[in-house]
Amino acid sequence: MSKYNESAAAFVSVLFHSATVTHFMHLQTKSFAQHMALGEYYDAIVELADKWAEAYQGCYDIITNYPKEFHLATEPVKYLTQIKDFVDDIRKDLPEESQLQNIVDEIADQIDSTLYKLRFLK
Repeated sequence: MSKYNESAAAFVSVLFHSATVTHFMHLQTKSFAQHMALGEYYDAIVELADKWAEAYQGCYDIITNYPKEFHLATEPVKYLTQIKDFVDDIRKDLPEESQLQNIVDEIADQIDSTLYKLRFLK
């Protein structure tokens, strides 16, 4: 098992969970701009998390030990800011191969783009 397995499992788990949480927010919002931004996010983040996981597993090993907990949130900007901080923080614990870090960059870009839309496109 890779020394990165625990961080990889946490990373992928948080991203997949963020798709579900933002999907719920997408369905509950009364704001068209939030509805669209969150819809774009949850579609994109699943693909990006899957892309990263498959690339990681091609470099290392099958990711195991996914966390079992799941938390809901209700405020999109606050929640996505927490996801942004999580990605920034865990990045140092993930493998440094450029192809993996490039996907992390795509993930960070998706989060930043969604935060822009949520904050300024009302």
